[in-house]
Amino acid sequence: MTPAAPALREDRPALDTAKFRDPLHTADGQARARIGLRALETLWFNTGTLCNLACGSCYIESSPANDRLSYLTAAEIGEYLDEIAREGLPVGTVGLTGGEPFMNPEIAEILERILAAGHEALVLTNAMRPMMRHADALSELRDRFGGRLTLRVSIDHYAEALHALERGPRAWAPMILGLKFLSDNGFAVTAAGRTMWKESEAELRAGYARLFERETIRIDASDPAALLLFPEMDETLDVPEITEACWDILGVDPDSLMCASSRMVVKRKGESRPVVMPCTLLPYDERLVMGHSLGEAAGAVPLNHPHCARFCVLGGGSCSG
Repeated sequence: MTPAAPALREDRPALDTAKFRDPLHTADGQARARIGLRALETLWFNTGTLCNLACGSCYIESSPANDRLSYLTAAEIGEYLDEIAREGLPVGTVGLTGGEPFMNPEIAEILERILAAGHEALVLTNAMRPMMRHADALSELRDRFGGRLTLRVSIDHYAEALHALERGPRAWAPMILGLKFLSDNGFAVTAAGRTMWKESEAELRAGYARLFERETIRIDASDPAALLLFPEMDETLDVPEITEACWDILGVDPDSLMCASSRMVVKRKGESRPVVMPCTLLPYDERLVMGHSLGEAAGAVPLNHPHCARFCVLGGGSCSG
């Protein structure tokens, strides 16, 4: 039996427009928290914002028409892989996000370059038709590189009806087909769900466990690294700004945040070169462009966006898992 859709979020006031304006100070004049790069352990590439879906609350507004971020080429990604090797940067994982990464026409060559360079590759995908078009290439990469290639499949809820609220009525069956292909054929596969449904984490994990058992999917829903549950992001709703004093108040280690160990490369439409951003959540904010090279992007990051507070500090979210 499919559960009825609960309200997605509590009613909350709109964001105070005085907040998240000054990179150095919060609206009430306190010192804004800044995160230094402890070590570049994960490098993300946004392969392009085009997607086969237009989800209801996609933070990056990916769709079949959104090309604000252009496709990265294998050669452009290769330049960053060369910089990692040349500078001896401690990058272990290279992540690919979008849009839908398998829409990028050079995705197979991109994965080949990442894996051949010795890195772990993590691809965030909806596991639908664009991925399945690359089934043979993925199988070859699995045979050559084994578990160093991981695919993380987005499943907004364990019930088809609620998943469809976000992704549309025809998204469920193709996703299950792609997920079963990955699981049945020995790929390293994980899943990403969401916590927007007014269910406890235990209830969500139990629901996903039932789904995976029913569909014979080899994912352990009780393992937080195998099933990631992400907090919601809505930059229009009010959220506290994070000050330097917040770390002790909240009991949060700033070194645990994404921007302490990761960066993301994007190529904005109309520009000739990619740029580096602090993390996967902030692809468009020009205030946060850090430069063209990884070396230029080694500076501290001011937590000057609602996502920094809601998703990362207060929500405990991390795209790297």
